[in-house]
Amino acid sequence: MTSPAVFSTAPAINSPLSTVNNRLISSISSASASDHCPTGRIAKNKRSNLVQRIKSSASESMATVDSRNSAPASEEEENPVKIGARVRVKVPLTVYHIPRVPEVELNGKEGRIKENVAVWRGKHISANFPYKIEFVEKLEGRGDAPVKFFAHLKEDEFDYID
Repeated sequence: MTSPAVFSTAPAINSPLSTVNNRLISSISSASASDHCPTGRIAKNKRSNLVQRIKSSASESMATVDSRNSAPASEEEENPVKIGARVRVKVPLTVYHIPRVPEVELNGKEGRIKENVAVWRGKHISANFPYKIEFVEKLEGRGDAPVKFFAHLKEDEFDYID
């Protein structure tokens, strides 16, 4: 006859051997009815104690990194592109995104740099065409008034005029 064997792969939620996450879950689930306000939420002092317990247990198991010190001193040192500088497109480039105009050739057209989209909230991102250029041109098919439109370009697609 065989003897019964008891195997346990994980501790129960309410057992004293539970993990940090299970302790947080059991402490949340064991809140009594007197801890709740009339709307069904945990009272403010109990909630703040619970938040403090969660923060303290999270800080014990996680390392924090301060990214403020690792940021470059200034964007201008790394990026010589000046916002507002006048530029001229030097490569054959056709765009198709202007309403009521089938296509526009940008080669030789002049514009102004409005934004460097490769830097977002102080961090560098991988923009394929990082420079947002504003063009104000009279376009055939759009009347006599000049049309303002934007195009995103790479640095090797334009020359500085100023």
